[in-house]
Amino acid sequence: MIFRRGTRDTSFPKGDQGTGSLDDYKFDLTPGSNRVTIRLAGSDPHQDVIATAEAAEQLETAISRRTLEEERTDAPMAVRLFADGRILGPVGMVPRGLEGVVNETLSRLELAGRKPRIPVEIVKTRQGLRVDLQMGRTR
Repeated sequence: MIFRRGTRDTSFPKGDQGTGSLDDYKFDLTPGSNRVTIRLAGSDPHQDVIATAEAAEQLETAISRRTLEEERTDAPMAVRLFADGRILGPVGMVPRGLEGVVNETLSRLELAGRKPRIPVEIVKTRQGLRVDLQMGRTR
């Protein structure tokens, strides 16, 4: 994960580390603008699943909240996609340090009576297909 402050998660190859920054969020972890995104890390092994999802008309995340055990061991947060009525994936991982933002977003959506799903966009890059969580659209 590349933070604006210059730290990096080196557990994935350079082109597959994902991106995002806590600087894009307010003190209550709500997105600061409608354009805030998180690019998933670890998408290289899942290119075939992402390509299948790319043809879907409606794409959203299918993420379950982290259990206490996962929180305690700092386990990575896998992301699956809900594409046109079926679940696909996994397609990547939430970059390290941003799991709390995603958990808080899911909770906020549930409390507001909305589906706990984050809109998704699939982006073509030189390294392959990547999945962007459209966090700003959850405001």
